[in-house]
Amino acid sequence: MNNAAFVRHIFYMEFKLRIKRIYILFFSLVLINCSGGNENNLVEFHGSTMGTSYSIKIVDSKLFADSGKSEELKKSIDEVLANVNKQMSTWQDDSEISQFNKSNSTDWFPVSEDFINVVEHAQKISVLSNGSFDITVGKLVNLWGFGPSSKADYVPLTSELEDALNHCDYNKISINKEMSALRKDYEDIYIDLSSIAKGFGVDTVSNFILESGYSNFLVEIGGEVRTSGKNNLNEFWKIGISTPDGSFEIQKVIKLNNVSVATSGDYRNYFEKNGVRYSHTIDPKTGKPITHNLASVTVISDNCTMADGLATAIDVLGPEKGYELALKEKLPVFLIVKTDKGFIEKMTPEFEKLFKN
Repeated sequence: MNNAAFVRHIFYMEFKLRIKRIYILFFSLVLINCSGGNENNLVEFHGSTMGTSYSIKIVDSKLFADSGKSEELKKSIDEVLANVNKQMSTWQDDSEISQFNKSNSTDWFPVSEDFINVVEHAQKISVLSNGSFDITVGKLVNLWGFGPSSKADYVPLTSELEDALNHCDYNKISINKEMSALRKDYEDIYIDLSSIAKGFGVDTVSNFILESGYSNFLVEIGGEVRTSGKNNLNEFWKIGISTPDGSFEIQKVIKLNNVSVATSGDYRNYFEKNGVRYSHTIDPKTGKPITHNLASVTVISDNCTMADGLATAIDVLGPEKGYELALKEKLPVFLIVKTDKGFIEKMTPEFEKLFKN
């Protein structure tokens, strides 16, 4: 993800997958503090995608009563997610992104409109963050053992880092929307969309559910969330932001009013070698894992694609520069920062306005 960028370990390696700091408060937990509701109109789907799991909740009494229709909807959702993987997974050799990365051509390369859309969002975030988000970090992702062609727990040589850094520059990717094509300036540029693809997957499934006639639902993929309408208690959907200490305690509970939320952090995905801890989050300006004390960042947006990418960018920037970016762009952002005295919370005015009691 980045020019001072993030690298998220993604597709099809669950044992290496970054586990996010955000967890859905499922219906059984919400019931502890709520009364009423209708247990006979909540349909839940669960499955695997993008190297992680997904959870979908739809409030609709007719869908609940029709198991055949429910099964057909889940099948369609799985097909939607399979198509996202087919477009954007570097772990699939025949995916669009893999074909683009393997191409030795610097001519325009045709891709799907969805692929163009995601790259366009990514480039926008790269500009906003002054390169702290950069999809051309693919060679660094692989070099540090977080990609499909790399060995795990490997500390690269300085010469290897320098070579990979020479291929890291989001400005070297061009977009032609009319042609629905991308072009790279150098034949060996390697892009990685893992920092934004899950958010796009959430948006794609959410739009499909809306088009299918359902307006009250929650979609979650690997911790990225988008909500619409209300839950079966006729309340806004609730999620919990986890305390980033491995305890699975909830740091903060928020209600989502038709918005998306993404959380970035890496306290569960790292490796240690010779007593040194290496984060999976890489700064492509140095080619090395970040070392700052921002433990978790949560971003609220109207779509999950932007929330996902922005959370990554802020995570790479760290607690000071990341907060400055959030203030400048007036983003609803919630940070958890590790200090010698424990964790402290930091939030932007926009976040406070959304979730003030």
